[in-house]
Amino acid sequence: MSRVCELTGKKAMVGNNVSHAMNKTKRKFHANLKKKRFYIPEEDRWVTLKVSTSALKTINKKGISAVLKEAKANGFIK
Repeated sequence: MSRVCELTGKKAMVGNNVSHAMNKTKRKFHANLKKKRFYIPEEDRWVTLKVSTSALKTINKKGISAVLKEAKANGFIK
């Protein structure tokens, strides 16, 4: 499975490693992803999601139900 946040769609960015001599080589900046289980009381079930840590902060602030609704509206969840 790819390294993409299932709620926000965050994925790896491409950039450069820059040496002291200003030589540039390509590298990737991967998203900070964690696998986490969430309980959804409306559906009375547990769901395992691969989410970024910024999405975890959003879930703590808004709640899992609101964040899942937004993710469905944005097309990240079917």
